[in-house]
Amino acid sequence: MESINEFLVSLNIPLLDTGVARLILHVVLASIIAVVAPAMLIVLTWLERKIIARIQDRIGPNRAGPFGLLQAFADMIKMFTKEDITPAKADRLFFNIAPGLSVFSSIMVFAVIPFAPGFVGSTMNAGLLYIIAIGGLGPLAILMAGWSSNNKYALLGAFRAVAMLVTYEIPMVIALISVAAVAGSMSVADIVAAQSSMWYVISLPLVAIIFFFTGVAEVGRSPFDLIEAESEIVAGFHTEYSGIKFGMIMIGEYVHMFALAILLAVLFFGGWQIPFIDVVALPGPIGPLLGFVSLAIKTFVFIFIMMWFRGTLPRFRIDHLLDFGWKFLVPLSIVLLIGVVTVVKLFSPLDSAYPGPLGSLGVWGEIGALFLVNIVVAALTLFIVSRLARRSRSSALRAVTAVEPMPTPTSSK
Repeated sequence: MESINEFLVSLNIPLLDTGVARLILHVVLASIIAVVAPAMLIVLTWLERKIIARIQDRIGPNRAGPFGLLQAFADMIKMFTKEDITPAKADRLFFNIAPGLSVFSSIMVFAVIPFAPGFVGSTMNAGLLYIIAIGGLGPLAILMAGWSSNNKYALLGAFRAVAMLVTYEIPMVIALISVAAVAGSMSVADIVAAQSSMWYVISLPLVAIIFFFTGVAEVGRSPFDLIEAESEIVAGFHTEYSGIKFGMIMIGEYVHMFALAILLAVLFFGGWQIPFIDVVALPGPIGPLLGFVSLAIKTFVFIFIMMWFRGTLPRFRIDHLLDFGWKFLVPLSIVLLIGVVTVVKLFSPLDSAYPGPLGSLGVWGEIGALFLVNIVVAALTLFIVSRLARRSRSSALRAVTAVEPMPTPTSSK
């Protein structure tokens, strides 16, 4: 962006100095994100219908336009033209604010995402903290929508959704703390730059898995889609919404999924980095263009995986879902964080303010130690879970035999 800024200043347009040119660039970039991110609903809905249709041995949309490409536009027109109904006893202010807040919380995440070398909205030092804060508006929008609808089903759906989201936010935040500890910064751009030698999915594989599953739960995708379990609570927190407001809630969900996929690519797969290619050193616009294509490919791979989940996995039961979060992911992420920060402390570089005793081994020693800690914690977790599962099955069998004792043979006279 600095090169574009210098080009605008070189045009010698009156009143166009460096500050004004930078402001224009930020406004243009923000406008592009604000338009493109919601417009991804059109692409993602068509893609999801086609992918799930293939998984379920169906054809999918194929009537509206070539390959059904215009089906999403038809649905969009239908949503925009349907009657917008507000319940008579609903809290109209919060009922109308909730859909917009859902979209806002999803779009604002892109403000700190580095899309290519030099192309980032804001390089704030507390980028991860900003993402956590903005992401916290999502549960607020859900609770606001369910509470203001004056509908028992919507309220119960909102309570259940917020209980799930709060549960899975804790291990997600702990995973982000692990990434920040290894990178030595909370800036998203610095985290991408720190993965030039090795992607964090190699050195932090278990952290990446925890972040992925907690992120899927935060988005409310299958198998964590209790936000709208139609068979149980009509349609969840958005039962009373129709027309454009329901469309905004859908936009918020799909943009949130899009943002999660980009975050996975940025935090654990190098973002715009390409293995064995120095994107920054490439001449002209080739480097930023290749970096953007690299990030787009990684993003759509994760989007495909989430759609694959929806087409194949059944929904969790609410008690199983909360048990999995509180009794498994939270303690696992805490133990893993302790191991990660211990390795970071031991392998702190010798030229740092607080050098570690193993700092002489360099960055590759730290990468190897981080990988080993993740593997050891994963192996211990699998061992403990298997032992507990075996003990649980044994106690269940003992309980069954105690309730239904085996009949004793009677002696014949």
